[in-house]
Amino acid sequence: MTVTPDLLLQAYRAGVFPMAEHRDDPEVFWVDPRKRGVFPLDGFRISRSLAKTLKRDAYRVTLNTAFGDVIDSCADRSETWINHEIRTLYEELHYKGHAHSIEVWMQDRLVGGVYGVAVGGAFCGESMFSRERDTSKIALAWLIDLLRRTGFVLFDTQFLTHHLASLGAVEITRAEYRRYLAQALQVPADITSARLAASGQEVVQRNTHTS
Repeated sequence: MTVTPDLLLQAYRAGVFPMAEHRDDPEVFWVDPRKRGVFPLDGFRISRSLAKTLKRDAYRVTLNTAFGDVIDSCADRSETWINHEIRTLYEELHYKGHAHSIEVWMQDRLVGGVYGVAVGGAFCGESMFSRERDTSKIALAWLIDLLRRTGFVLFDTQFLTHHLASLGAVEITRAEYRRYLAQALQVPADITSARLAASGQEVVQRNTHTS
């Protein structure tokens, strides 16, 4: 079966997403986890050390300026499920306005980022990377701040890792996820309808879970 961008969007609306066994495997398979990781949008945990990093503003954060570079950086590891077909599909979704990336820069060097797909009021996170300390956390903090201000009600992380759990992500059942997703699909949201935060200080001030 040929996977098209439209089919990929249908899959997200049905609660499934694609993966490949490894970067050189041309085949793509669908994943529908029994347990799903999600980020409560009001539950992102900013530690004191991360708050200090955010307030320092020793970086620059952008939206949708280097989508392909973010995917390539996420795939730049010994084991990855991002093969050529998946990369091409998500770039097409990006061109159509359905896939988005947050980039973290230090001077002109891309040092962190995250990307995912938006369907209704759900943002389905795909992958993130970090080349400097805390830069993936910085990307997540800015992304969640933006999602909260642009109408999103669900942030899907696919799986729950210890790293994501430490930041406030939780695990729910497939049935629970389907219910949340069905509700989110009825919500109009547009990640580009508001500007990114003006500073890391602004992100920290709006987050009520700094600890």
